[in-house]
Amino acid sequence: MQIARVIGTVVSTHKTRSLTGVKLLLVQYVDAEGQLLENYEVAGDIVGAGINEWVLVTRGSAARQEQGQESKPLDAMVVGIIDTVTVANGLLYSKKQYEYPV
Repeated sequence: MQIARVIGTVVSTHKTRSLTGVKLLLVQYVDAEGQLLENYEVAGDIVGAGINEWVLVTRGSAARQEQGQESKPLDAMVVGIIDTVTVANGLLYSKKQYEYPV
């Protein structure tokens, strides 16, 4: 798995039937220092992630291991929304930092 930040959504009204109903997100990968990498990808989303959230992305055949996803032509899937990331130097990311007060 890799860590990425959701930077956008992708809408496609004309697509293969097996992708009907699949939410597509544009994700950009993050390095160990929390910096955005140049790499980005379109990933299916089965967890309801939103813009600017950090997520766990699985790629390749692992992206199709979730029940009901086996026949979908997906190379990447968002499988988790990250709450915190801690590295040797301390807290790298906390979802609470980016939440707005109600």
